[in-house]
Amino acid sequence: MSSLIRSPLFLVLALWAAGLGAAAQFAKIVVIFPELQAHYGQTGAASGYLVSLISFVGMALGLVAGVIAIQIGLRRLLIIGLSLGALISAWQSTMPGFEMMMLSRFFEGLSHLAIVVSAPTLISQFATQRHQGAALTLWGTFFGVAFAVVAIAAPPLVDAHGLGSLAFLHAVYMAGFALLVSLVLPTYDRAAAPAWPSLGEIARRHLTVYASPFIAAPALGWLFYTLTFVSLLAILPAMVDPSQRAMVTAAMPLASIASSLTLGTWLLRRLQAVQVILIGFALAICLALALIALGVSAWLAIALFASLGLVQGASFAAVPQLNPGLPERALANGGLAQMGNIGNGLGTPMALAILTLGSGLGLPLFLIISYAAAIATHLALGRMRKASPGV
Repeated sequence: MSSLIRSPLFLVLALWAAGLGAAAQFAKIVVIFPELQAHYGQTGAASGYLVSLISFVGMALGLVAGVIAIQIGLRRLLIIGLSLGALISAWQSTMPGFEMMMLSRFFEGLSHLAIVVSAPTLISQFATQRHQGAALTLWGTFFGVAFAVVAIAAPPLVDAHGLGSLAFLHAVYMAGFALLVSLVLPTYDRAAAPAWPSLGEIARRHLTVYASPFIAAPALGWLFYTLTFVSLLAILPAMVDPSQRAMVTAAMPLASIASSLTLGTWLLRRLQAVQVILIGFALAICLALALIALGVSAWLAIALFASLGLVQGASFAAVPQLNPGLPERALANGGLAQMGNIGNGLGTPMALAILTLGSGLGLPLFLIISYAAAIATHLALGRMRKASPGV
């Protein structure tokens, strides 16, 4: 039994399951958002910050979490993130007042960042070289899987036990995984960490990271992916035949997960991760052109998400391929978290603003420009890597 729980497969699955808890920090609010609005009464547009405050924390501090991981160690940062998440959800289960709930979501953003920076970096460390692409592709599904599970489980749970029960169950889950990873993740003798950087040094670290064609590449491509992914989830179902709306809403994220785990994993065994990302964005451009020619349909929407699934897994797989050192991987995953939160925060307002212009070309052109920019960015960074190998 001891050899089983210390096997790379078990460790990867445990880290992925911990990631589901991080994704559920969003899902537990989104899935019951109308009920929370009714509970808190006349909070107006401020209620939206119950969802987005975590993203704002990530926008500001995503890369800082990578710096902290280098200072205190990935294992410790993950355990702190899971433990803090458990304490916050336990407090939220008491359904505190609106202002206190908002404050708790800020601290939950810190917990979320700690997990999404440390867990994929640890997966890249524990997975064997042969299975590293598949392991990180699995990690890339954590958001979609968590949302699907919470969407199924939350309604009967809340109906039977009240709004606070979902947060309580989440607290138990996070506490359980904090205990599990503390028991099963091996500890390593760490060299003495460098002195904590000053605020000026952290600002310079941002410049250094985003100037590196190795560390920054996954994050900068991820920005354009997240700029459209969440906005399309929110917008496309309303644009298809009403009789197909529920099916499309469920099928789009599932299509991205399925393509990531099947075709994406197959491609990663044969191609470099950045090449798979480029294929995904190129297919998405073709499907956006089809939206212009044919209009929005259920199957085109699902196919578009299937193409984006290739970008999803390969972006995480690109981190260890481009960055052999754990400190660089931690910073790269911090950049992914930061750019992902910026994309999630800006994408939906931008897409909605484009739709208000009334042109049927607006949304497909937004997609084409975003994905073409992603391809151009990756190609430019690839040329920089060839010109300065090992930087």
